[in-house]
Amino acid sequence: MLNALRKSAERRKLVERLCAGIIARARAGEFFAIFHVPDTIDGRFDLVTLHAWLVLSRLQETGARDLAQGITDSLFIGFDEALRDLGVGDMGLGPRMKKMANAFYGRVQAYGAAANEAELAGAILRNIYRGDAARDADAQTLAGYVSRARAQLEQCDPSNGALDFGAMP
Repeated sequence: MLNALRKSAERRKLVERLCAGIIARARAGEFFAIFHVPDTIDGRFDLVTLHAWLVLSRLQETGARDLAQGITDSLFIGFDEALRDLGVGDMGLGPRMKKMANAFYGRVQAYGAAANEAELAGAILRNIYRGDAARDADAQTLAGYVSRARAQLEQCDPSNGALDFGAMP
């Protein structure tokens, strides 16, 4: 019984550490300055989702599905808390969380379905830049970053708490 509780506490700390790494990278100023991601709630959500997809994909590859689910659960707890901090009441919270879940899983699916960097750039353009054709070059540059980050994550094991997205451009 005590071992189960200890493992649960260790897993919770690991999930918190991985979520903190995802959020820290997603909040890097370069995304707003270099990639011109809108510095809005939606833009920040999109960056967290993009980085979460990178980590969740890596965890799925390594067979750590329970850890991936823990990260997803923790992120959605954070989304819930953020909405509450913004003043969303209990009555409006359910529909907003459903909308966020649909957006999150839709983006994760779109990024995962991209067979190459060009398709990934298209998914990024649609989701992060809301289809603004003037941001095509930014979407391509961001897709290049994502490809390099994905390759860098393949060199580490997030199930041990190691996250390395590589260098920012």
